[in-house]
Amino acid sequence: MQRTLAVILVLAMGAYAAACLLLFLLQRSLIYYPPAAAAYPAPKTWVLEQPGATVKVSERPLAGPRALVYLGGNAEDVTASLPLLAQAFPDRAIYLLHYRGYTGSTGKPSEEALVLDALALYDRVAREHPDVAVIGRSLGTGVAVQLASQRPVSRLVLVTPFDSIAGLAQQQFPYFPVRWLLRDRYDSMQYAPRVSAPTLLLVAGQDEIIPAHSPKALLSHFPKGVARLHVIEGVGHNTISNSPDYVPSLQGAR
Repeated sequence: MQRTLAVILVLAMGAYAAACLLLFLLQRSLIYYPPAAAAYPAPKTWVLEQPGATVKVSERPLAGPRALVYLGGNAEDVTASLPLLAQAFPDRAIYLLHYRGYTGSTGKPSEEALVLDALALYDRVAREHPDVAVIGRSLGTGVAVQLASQRPVSRLVLVTPFDSIAGLAQQQFPYFPVRWLLRDRYDSMQYAPRVSAPTLLLVAGQDEIIPAHSPKALLSHFPKGVARLHVIEGVGHNTISNSPDYVPSLQGAR
């Protein structure tokens, strides 16, 4: 009997270890969901040459000192956000980054690569526009916070933000040591204290993916007086931009 139990225990431990290994190997396919095609024809597109990848940028050109860099969600084709962004920011040139491996870009997405690409895009945009605002949505908030912690952005807007992917993943996989397995952590709480730009956290009141405590925890890590949190009620994680309050909320951070 004891031998049978020992065999069962060994098999169970082996299966658990195999599941942990599979989760480790497949984790980026669980984080990044590249869309199949562009959702909206941008007025202009160009390529940002980066080490190991060519990264597509969609642009709504506009002469002048002011610009906006937009960093989208993990399953978003960023051009889908262009009409609302153009409505909210008629006085800014708009630049939308297509992540590595997403529509029109080569390479493979990772936290390090996406942040490096965002920094490179900012540097390119800032040559022509000294006033650069940044919007990140969902996964893009993790990139945007790191960008704003390293560059002098004029405004920062975080749409459906989270404090850390590690915490969210642990809720999704409670029986696995996710915090040890994760390679891309997007620990925004670590970078928030270094942000000095006026920051808006725009939260969906019925967000079914990010629990309410997550953006509140992130808010607490910004320097005092830098960030504020605004909740749009009656919308979820993926429907927040459908709300009639979405564009006015963005315009409040213009």
